[in-house]
Amino acid sequence: MKQIFLNTLKITFAAVMAILIARLLKLEFAVSAGIVAILSVQPTKKETLKTAFSRFLAFAVALVISGLLFNFCGFTVPVFFIYLAVFILICQWRGWISSMAMDSVLISHLLSLGKTGPSEILNEVLLFVVGVGFGILVNIFLHKKTDYIEELKNQTDEKIKLVLHRMSLRILNPSFADYDGTCFDSLNQNLFIAKKQAEENFNNQFTSRDTFDTRYLLMRENQTKVLYEMFKCVRHIKTVPGTAQMVADFLEKVSVEYHKDNDVQALLTELEEIRNKMKTVPLPVHRAEFEDRANLFTLLERLQEFLEIKRDFYLNNIN
Repeated sequence: MKQIFLNTLKITFAAVMAILIARLLKLEFAVSAGIVAILSVQPTKKETLKTAFSRFLAFAVALVISGLLFNFCGFTVPVFFIYLAVFILICQWRGWISSMAMDSVLISHLLSLGKTGPSEILNEVLLFVVGVGFGILVNIFLHKKTDYIEELKNQTDEKIKLVLHRMSLRILNPSFADYDGTCFDSLNQNLFIAKKQAEENFNNQFTSRDTFDTRYLLMRENQTKVLYEMFKCVRHIKTVPGTAQMVADFLEKVSVEYHKDNDVQALLTELEEIRNKMKTVPLPVHRAEFEDRANLFTLLERLQEFLEIKRDFYLNNIN
């Protein structure tokens, strides 16, 4: 609701200011400048500039088509219909779909005025410039939602920590309740929202094209895929092998130390030591324990992959 309220204020401000400036310039159909401003506001700066440029090209084409038709065929409604057919055809061909309505509203003024002299053309051009100008202006003041993206990233990290923690509990308790993977639904949803916000923040940058948040979330997404493979290993464990305690303790340690600034090098070293220790433990007598120890070993292989993804990201992004 807060974002809806802010967007309402932003768009209203653009429309009102465009109308006031158009009236100050004594332009005909000044209210149309406000409509142009409303149609020019896009969710991000990048989209606003891209749309404004395409609409400018479309408007220039619309002026040429209408000027030729009105002056050779007359300022009548049927001629305006012909203009619409030709202009809409060109807009669809060039991909200027969003320009059809806005530019045609401005061209309809020429029909009402009954002439296409320099002053009439200038009037429509100024309406266009004022309206689009304020649409761009309000978007210039859009800032990256730094606090929000950091909150989303932290939420993602906390959900991953929770998954690791629950794994450590499940290894020591095969009857652990509600271990059905539903926690990944929440994690994936959080990642989806965070990636969308990172994309919006990126598109709201004019100069410094910072991609850190996008790359960070891609790293967490890749880790989540590996994490799900780890979950499947844990879910298949039916006993508590002799090596379960050391694996559970290490998973808990990873969950505690899991944060964005950890290069995980120490964890990788400790993981290798644990794998070596597991190789020295006498082989189990019973088949069930043998299979579960194999699942634990596979789990540690996936865990190594999980940690290496973070290590590589850290090494590629250190200052």
